[in-house]
Amino acid sequence: MNRTMWTSARLLGGALTFAVLLWRFGVRPFVDGLQLISAWSLLAASAITVLTTVCCAWRWSLVARNLGASVPLRAAIPAYYRSQFLNTTLPGGVLGDVHRGLRHGVEVGDVGRGLRAVAWERSAGQVVQLAVAIVLLILLPSPVRSTVRSSVPAIAVIGLAGGLGVLLLIRALAQGGPSGWARMLRKLVTDLREGLLARRALPAIVIASAVVVAGHAATFVIAARTAGSTAPALQLLPLALLVLLATGIPLNIAGWGPREGAAAWAFGLAGLGAAQGVATAVGYGVMVLVANLPGAGVLIVDMLRRSVHDANPSRPWRPSARPCPDGAARG
Repeated sequence: MNRTMWTSARLLGGALTFAVLLWRFGVRPFVDGLQLISAWSLLAASAITVLTTVCCAWRWSLVARNLGASVPLRAAIPAYYRSQFLNTTLPGGVLGDVHRGLRHGVEVGDVGRGLRAVAWERSAGQVVQLAVAIVLLILLPSPVRSTVRSSVPAIAVIGLAGGLGVLLLIRALAQGGPSGWARMLRKLVTDLREGLLARRALPAIVIASAVVVAGHAATFVIAARTAGSTAPALQLLPLALLVLLATGIPLNIAGWGPREGAAAWAFGLAGLGAAQGVATAVGYGVMVLVANLPGAGVLIVDMLRRSVHDANPSRPWRPSARPCPDGAARG
């Protein structure tokens, strides 16, 4: 019942956002966002998505290997395309990642480890995106520049206090014996230490995540240009980062809803016109969907392979990633 209520709330949140935008601006910005899309913009978005998908797959491969659930890069790339396509077509925007984690967990014989690898990989990307956004929102002119600057000390204090509190809680529970909470926290610390903060993995994870953020921001700027915006790229970049942060809000319909609302708010504050922001966000959503269509091809190939296997059960099913010994995975 709780899952059903949460799913309904996510769909309702996205629908309400669309309803408010339609009531305030009408259908014109949505139509413009669709009509102004050009072949070159779709091609550019697809080329950028190739780079960002490879970086995401590389990040996932690094984290999964360190957690003992190794996935080769050649298998991670199509799997990541598949998850991105599902994220852009299914409610909530995360079901593709859940599917990727479940499937990889089954393939390596440990569903929990497969899901944790995906969760940590995506969390690392979100943390880097937030850090890049804060830095650029401070350095570049934007409607929220003064607000972000004045909030940095408070954010730093809260972050330090929260980190210290977590460390004290982990230490207290770890000394409390073999309780469920203590085991969970020990596993959490182990995942962080070996999956994300490993000396050989952390720089690569940060670099890959930064490239992904840059690629998404560049795609948004292209969408703004396609929608008719003539604002300088340095003015559009902070707006792109604000919209990308809002895209992570789970109250959406396959990614739609908060993105368009945030774009209308950010463009309106910047004096570029809220309707222009809606048109840009709509164009961005369509460009991202088209750029991730290779994931649909991966799904079709998976279904065909499964049907062949079902028709000939004696033929062994070969998953995209094979389990490997824990020592080899961590080495």
